[in-house]
Amino acid sequence: MVKYLSEFRNPELAAGILRRLEKVSTRPVSFMEVCGTHTVSISKNGLRQAVPDNIRLLSGPGCPVCVTANADIDRMIAIAAQPDVILTTFGDMIKVPGSYSSLAKEKAAGSDIRIVYSTRDAVKLAQDNPDKRVVFYGVGFETTTPTVAMSILDARQKNVANYSVLSVHKVVPPAMKALLDLGEVTLDGFICPGHVSVVIGTRPYEFIPKDYGIPCVVTGFEPLDILEGVLMLVEQVERGEAKVENAYKRLVTTDGNKIAMETIHRVFEPGDADWRGIGVIPGSGLNIRQEFADFDAARLFAGVEVPPVKEHKGCRCGEVLRGVIYPYDCGLFGKACVPEHPIGPCMVSGEGSCAAYYRYDEKPRTGA
Repeated sequence: MVKYLSEFRNPELAAGILRRLEKVSTRPVSFMEVCGTHTVSISKNGLRQAVPDNIRLLSGPGCPVCVTANADIDRMIAIAAQPDVILTTFGDMIKVPGSYSSLAKEKAAGSDIRIVYSTRDAVKLAQDNPDKRVVFYGVGFETTTPTVAMSILDARQKNVANYSVLSVHKVVPPAMKALLDLGEVTLDGFICPGHVSVVIGTRPYEFIPKDYGIPCVVTGFEPLDILEGVLMLVEQVERGEAKVENAYKRLVTTDGNKIAMETIHRVFEPGDADWRGIGVIPGSGLNIRQEFADFDAARLFAGVEVPPVKEHKGCRCGEVLRGVIYPYDCGLFGKACVPEHPIGPCMVSGEGSCAAYYRYDEKPRTGA
């Protein structure tokens, strides 16, 4: 495994791709990655600065924690405050600020909020605490959604009636369409997400070249993966082509992981979802089906009062997620907003654009 990792990080091969880019790229182009892991890898490896100056790499809504709207965070905080509730979630969500508080602050104030490392842990917690209502905060893209679906199937099979999920899961292709429809940023190509594509395959992106004339390339996460994907996008642009190409064939297929997709569709159905910085995108969410209503926290806690949504003054996370600005264009970046004291979710998550730029990017940090 180390051998293969070193091959995908070979500086000589990277230099060869960069020379090829210099040779074939004749016009200004803007490509957007819509995967937080890509954003981190691009920043960590200096790829934004390494590619020719006429190639812009923009970060999009590729972090599921970052695109979770304040209203959804506020609702989860309100549910966590209910009597006899144990709220479970993955670690990245704990520090994300809602309108007035965060799960971390509510935990410190006495709410029973616990970090779990898998949905199996949450179901086990419900089994061990039959007098409590254990709620899992389901945040994620298609990558993690199958495991959440399996937790509901598992809870039903084991008759764990005190387990439920608040689903704010989202699917990526509709967000890519929404960005193109907004038209705020002229995009010449998409670097499609690797992890998501392992699950959904390449077929769901085919509407983008067909309807918008925009090339798409699915890539892995190593430096050579990403540089190869950029080269493939440039070559499509230079040839006047627009199609979906797969540069991650060692893991991604045309139709994806059929078992994972069947599991998702068994438990969830499409619905509208609110994306931070974009708004409500039709068909981009995943709601728990009526068949599993007993495990749907949105139904079980429908009467919980949630305060009015409030956005944090000066935070431009939404613009960052749409690729309108770079993180360092935000006046709070590196000043009031740092990983230790984040104002917006883009500085919280390990896959957040602001966190990645703050930690790795060569651009001088505002106020640093």
